[in-house]
Amino acid sequence: MKLLLLLGLVALAQCHLSKIPLRRMKSLKQTLEEHGLLKQYLKEHPRNQASKYFPILAGTTSSESLENYMDTEYYGTISIGTPAQEFTVIFDTGSSNLWVPSVYCSSEACENHERFNPSKSSTFESTNDSVSIAYGTGSMTGILGYDTVTVSDIQVTNQIFGLSETEPGTFFYYAPFDGILGLAFPSIASSGATPVFDNMMSQDLVAMDLFSVYLSSDDESGSFVLFGGIDSSYTTNGISWIPLSAETYWQITMDSVSINGDSVACTSTCQAIVDTGTSLLAVPSSALDSIYSALGVSSSASEEISCDDTSSLPDIVFEISNTSFTLPASAYVLEINGSCSLGFEAMTVSTESGDLWILGDVFIREYYVIFDRANNKLGLSSL
Repeated sequence: MKLLLLLGLVALAQCHLSKIPLRRMKSLKQTLEEHGLLKQYLKEHPRNQASKYFPILAGTTSSESLENYMDTEYYGTISIGTPAQEFTVIFDTGSSNLWVPSVYCSSEACENHERFNPSKSSTFESTNDSVSIAYGTGSMTGILGYDTVTVSDIQVTNQIFGLSETEPGTFFYYAPFDGILGLAFPSIASSGATPVFDNMMSQDLVAMDLFSVYLSSDDESGSFVLFGGIDSSYTTNGISWIPLSAETYWQITMDSVSINGDSVACTSTCQAIVDTGTSLLAVPSSALDSIYSALGVSSSASEEISCDDTSSLPDIVFEISNTSFTLPASAYVLEINGSCSLGFEAMTVSTESGDLWILGDVFIREYYVIFDRANNKLGLSSL
């Protein structure tokens, strides 16, 4: 009996919940703007949000584009190696790979970030495989290796990750993050890499095969990713469960989008991805025109509107799996330094199931989101 109790305690200690605080900081876009570099950069490197999700359909190579993270504001800390080397990363449900800069990259932009040094880790294992990540100013190339990755108090052994050897351009100097930790499915991982959360599951490091996310609207603190469980204090309004329509991204089927009771977009169902690595709502161009028309604003509203107009703007209602999810104007109007804009951007990628929508942080901040790998479902609880 004592042995069974001891084994149970050991199992509980090894298989648990782990909450990782996320810090809300200035986005890369804000930082570039403060340094007077944004207009030049966007002129030379037009942003194509679609390239992150369906690169072939978007006419790009199958790689990640740094422009896709320009508006991202939430970052957490992980460590790699023995002893631990710390990195600030984006926990991204819209990609599947883990990568960080390495000491093999000696440019000023790389030196302004934390860089992994394999020679200082007793648990690092090298490979002969390479990785290439496309950026607006070129490619960040590197190698793949294995090491222990620590996320809060969870230690994932033999985790494959990318170590950059080149940087994508001088603008990377201003990026507030070192790398990306992808939380989507293995089917979209580059180089056949096993994602971090898949290793957490296979190594029995989490109590449940799911993780959950809370993004606070607070300027700095309160946000988190919880691996292995659900924080019931954020689900007092109940959980609406939505089946996934694909095991690639966290992709779901939306039934319609309405404003003031009228369907304005997605009238015959459409596909949407819930993505913590995208700050805004990325909407098909034709649908965005309809939304702007229903809101009574011009197409330039994504750039700037009067902050006084916020109180008069209506809710936007997303009908998903026979449940209405409301997005008030206070959520989709973004205020930065006294200026306001709408949190939308145009993105058109046609799939067999229709044009794709991306529900980014503007949407996620209104809900506690549960990413359930055991049942291939997404849970939303109104905050």
